[in-house]
Amino acid sequence: MKSTPADSFRLMLQIRRFEERVLELFPRGLFYGTTHTYIGQEANAVGVLHWLEESDIVVSNHRCHGHFLAYGGSMHGLASELMGRTTGICAGRGGSQHIQWRNFYANGILGGTVPLAVGMALAVKKQSQGSVVFSFMGDGTLGEGVVYESLNMASLWELPVFFVLENNRYAQSTPIKLHLAGEIAKRFEAFGIRTMHIDSTDVDLIRNTSEELITSVRKAAGPRALIIDTYRFAPHSKGDDVRDLEEIEQFRRKDPLQLQAAKLNPTTVEELETEVMEQVEQAFSTAQQDPVADAGAVTAAMDETA
Repeated sequence: MKSTPADSFRLMLQIRRFEERVLELFPRGLFYGTTHTYIGQEANAVGVLHWLEESDIVVSNHRCHGHFLAYGGSMHGLASELMGRTTGICAGRGGSQHIQWRNFYANGILGGTVPLAVGMALAVKKQSQGSVVFSFMGDGTLGEGVVYESLNMASLWELPVFFVLENNRYAQSTPIKLHLAGEIAKRFEAFGIRTMHIDSTDVDLIRNTSEELITSVRKAAGPRALIIDTYRFAPHSKGDDVRDLEEIEQFRRKDPLQLQAAKLNPTTVEELETEVMEQVEQAFSTAQQDPVADAGAVTAAMDETA
């Protein structure tokens, strides 16, 4: 699979500008429910999902927009979903956190996505599909007991699941030093899961590092794990940020978009900025004009199947 530096930059830029627009519009009451952005972590999704094949499955969490767009999802479909429109990827029923499209699944229950991914991997193995299940999680997820039960089963049954732990150093507003003892990698290694750990926001390095692990999963070698030390620039949700401003600025110096832009011609960067901003504006403006989902249609469908 070929990908140029410009391709990676464009996709990361789409994620960044889309979510910046979400945060800008949220106070206007255009969206249903809450939202959790991926700003600052874009290189993870773009780098890892570069190796995605058509039959693969992606299981995401509450911070799912970046994973969805890197998967190949529509900005318009996602914007419509956030606004509760019939044209949304789930017809406006899932909102920001609970979405499904093709082989992409996201759920806002912390830790609850890991057993889902392991169950899907078991099904894939039984069907001999040769596919990989990508399971994204954050460092805060490691406080959930069901995660360790899932890791045990994944390893014991040699399931084709690739765990991607995005360590953004905070569980909501609690820094990792206050909620996590020991080393993250040893949590996977305790179950015999081969694990790699990188501290980088370089999309090319993340892509290249993940290749070997994903290839081994695809060859039926059992589960693998990649831990990526990262950082989110935006609040956990919409405005509940109590982090030190100097700390945020320190990590902004490693902005994945700036790192990738430095590999491109300035003219190319400018052209891509213009192109992506037009796409984002079109996605949200169209979504605003789309029909609002009828809540009664959900209960009506349930009544029909009862």
